Amino acid sequence: MPALLSVTVKVKNPDRLKEYISQVPGTMAPFSAKMIGRGKVAKSLDGERSHHIEALFEFPDAAAIDGWYNSDAYQAIIPLRNQVCEMTLAVLDPF
Repeated sequence: MPALLSVTVKVKNPDRLKEYISQVPGTMAPFSAKMIGRGKVAKSLDGERSHHIEALFEFPDAAAIDGWYNSDAYQAIIPLRNQVCEMTLAVLDPF
């Protein structure tokens, strides 16, 4: 069953964030991930938020998400990610 990865981003350095974002697809490709959508948060309809960007990715299963996250390729860009943004990554369990 496909698994979804939800990502929220609070930007610290917009210019360098582009550098990080450009590297992510190459780390996901071996795990057959596809982007469902991403965008800047235009407005909140209800509730408070502190992030600026949201993205949603589909993987073949939750094991593929774990494999991607723990891969050497993704682990290598986490230091850059932590410099340019605060990110929350969450695996969604369909119900």
